[in-house]
Amino acid sequence: MTEEVRILAHRSAARIIDNELTRRGFLAASTAAGLAAVLAACSPAGSKAAPQATGGKLESQLSMYSWGDYDAPEVLKAYTSKLGPTIKMSSFGSNEEMIAKLVAAKGTSGYDIVVPTGVFIPQMVQNKLLEKFNKDLIPNITYMDTAFLGRQWDPDNEYSVCKAWGTTGFVYDKSVITRELKTWNDFLDAAQNEASGKTSMLDDPAELTGVYFWANGIDWNTTDKKQLDAAEEFLVTKLAKHVSAFNSYPGSDAIPQSSQALIHVWNGDARQGMMTSKEPDKWQWVLGAPNTELWMDNWAIAAGAPHPEAAHAFINYVLTPENALKEVDYIGYHTGAKDIQAEAEKAKMEKLDMVFFTPEQLATMHTGQVTEAQARIVDIYNKMKAAAGA
Repeated sequence: MTEEVRILAHRSAARIIDNELTRRGFLAASTAAGLAAVLAACSPAGSKAAPQATGGKLESQLSMYSWGDYDAPEVLKAYTSKLGPTIKMSSFGSNEEMIAKLVAAKGTSGYDIVVPTGVFIPQMVQNKLLEKFNKDLIPNITYMDTAFLGRQWDPDNEYSVCKAWGTTGFVYDKSVITRELKTWNDFLDAAQNEASGKTSMLDDPAELTGVYFWANGIDWNTTDKKQLDAAEEFLVTKLAKHVSAFNSYPGSDAIPQSSQALIHVWNGDARQGMMTSKEPDKWQWVLGAPNTELWMDNWAIAAGAPHPEAAHAFINYVLTPENALKEVDYIGYHTGAKDIQAEAEKAKMEKLDMVFFTPEQLATMHTGQVTEAQARIVDIYNKMKAAAGA
């Protein structure tokens, strides 16, 4: 394993979140100015000094700011039952949204745990948006597979540890699209033909441009103006008119309700949707090919966290093998724990081919980067949605 990764599962328990968002967006329309501008406004010098975790008595509460519906409710409830602190959950729709709130708060956000995607962590550390772990209080990190530790964004895991990783592909309704689809080019062709007016795409700028770049053999982190111009021309003038929805969480509605025939989706959300569908066999999952994305989300502690003891205790608690397995079962994403695939197979979880991937599949997955083209990518996204009437 040489690349970063993530994964989802079915949902059976009651939800414990303030906002129903459900997972993520690599770039968000609400922050079209781009991450660079957000971080440029950061003023760490005015940040409030945070209490430090020393292994003392746990505080009575814990505030978590994460992607929506991204934790097994039974794990959250058990943490409170066994260790005491009550958990307040708030959700965000993009890394930019989360970072902007932390920047504005200058250490007074009130959040303890945040869940950034890996590529954003160096900028967050540089701008003092994260607290360094007291790793003596997280001994359960030893249960993590070393393949998911020491990533390039945090080589010594001083500020973060893997929560989950995943990838991007699509599902299609075989009763509508009767030919076999295998690649991103197949996806784009079907969107303009059999699935015209019945195609859903992720509500995420980098994912939208990524489909075009992957289909055409272009690095999805490109900053080349001609390549970005070509992506805009295709997405805005040719593809947009065929797209009927921009939905980052079709697993909760579009797939089980069969409201779309061709759906751009993250693997875990696709798995959840197929497992809750009344007609699961009519849906076919396809890992994006010849190349696609690989992302990893991470547990981290926000600068100025008011409940650092409870935060460390929670991260340590969720890393146990038992809890890691419950997380996989609920969210449908690989948690980076040792031997988790074997344990999931032993537990006879469903559709594990959508959670765990072969070395050959992993070789086709590539991480995103924060580049100077970010604002342009968001602009393409906005133009595509406008052209689609969204």
